Amino acid sequence: MFRRQHEPADPVRFTFDGQVIAAERGETVAVALLASGVRTVRTSVVGGEPRAPYCLMGVCFDCLVTVDGAQNRNGCLTVARDGMVVESQRGRRRVGAEAGA
Repeated sequence: MFRRQHEPADPVRFTFDGQVIAAERGETVAVALLASGVRTVRTSVVGGEPRAPYCLMGVCFDCLVTVDGAQNRNGCLTVARDGMVVESQRGRRRVGAEAGA
């Protein structure tokens, strides 16, 4: 459904679940993921259903990802940076001792 018309001329690269993703400078994580063919960025807390970026403006929270170890980051509001480590979220957020605190 989403496709780039051209490859980024001067891309920034980050990883998503270990896969290298190229993004245009200034592009958000969610847009870069969609343009790279990623369709699921997290699973829902209640039923475990796959979720993907939907509104792309920070309202629906379907694009929540973990960025450089920080959970519950809106992929649609996070600008992609070189070397960023982005991970999908599975179920509920980890807190306290579970998160390594």
